[in-house]
Amino acid sequence: MTELSFKNQNVKIDAGELVGYTVDGHEYIHQKGSPGWRSSDTEMFPIIGPTADAKFMVQTPRDIAVQDQHGLLREMEYELISETETEAVFQKAYKANSRVKNSKYPNKSNKEWLFWTYDFIFKKTFRLGEDGLEVSFTVSGERDMPFMLGYHPAFKLHTESPVVIAGDKEISLDEIMAVGSRALEVADCEEIVLKDQKELRIRTEGFGNFMLWTEVPNMLCIEPITFYPYAVPQVKLFEGFSYLKDEDAQLRVFISAVN
Repeated sequence: MTELSFKNQNVKIDAGELVGYTVDGHEYIHQKGSPGWRSSDTEMFPIIGPTADAKFMVQTPRDIAVQDQHGLLREMEYELISETETEAVFQKAYKANSRVKNSKYPNKSNKEWLFWTYDFIFKKTFRLGEDGLEVSFTVSGERDMPFMLGYHPAFKLHTESPVVIAGDKEISLDEIMAVGSRALEVADCEEIVLKDQKELRIRTEGFGNFMLWTEVPNMLCIEPITFYPYAVPQVKLFEGFSYLKDEDAQLRVFISAVN
């Protein structure tokens, strides 16, 4: 377990997964073992969304890749690169066409092995400071590598009627639950406020959109995404790709308690 602290804030990280963020003793992160989801955060990379209707095949400029829902990154283990009292850096490195075991096989998928057609290095950095918690992502690889990135944190709900504020929109928990497993799209949005027992602000750089998901009343996933996957048929998921340029891709999420 990696722990960060700064003044009244504390962060707990388990093998690269954010499992706790408290401010003045108030826990904002969904706890494993509670109803709703077995995790507390993860990433969706290099694709977002389901692929079963496309027979788990995703077209890339180089060739067909085999990907299960939300990509193969979550099937890989993080390596802790560096750690201080207020910052921790984790990394996953992948070699093109290497087979990665699919944890959904055979119960939820008929693909035992997944692979991507490009090398990449994926870094996840947690940084705690005056303005709250910054979770940043650095994607390194060759120019023109296609990818999508979604961050999938789950937040603990303390009241029966929390509200999400996105610009001039006010979204109730009932509205989110009614959408079900597809997740509710919040397009062209870089900041969301979760009004619960306390208020939490989630601001992003580089993502551009959110989607909101839960199927239980005690947690809510507020997910920054580069692309909403249900906007296209699964066989055309490639239409949602971003592409690496000469420099690494840098995307950031800022999580802060509102006083």
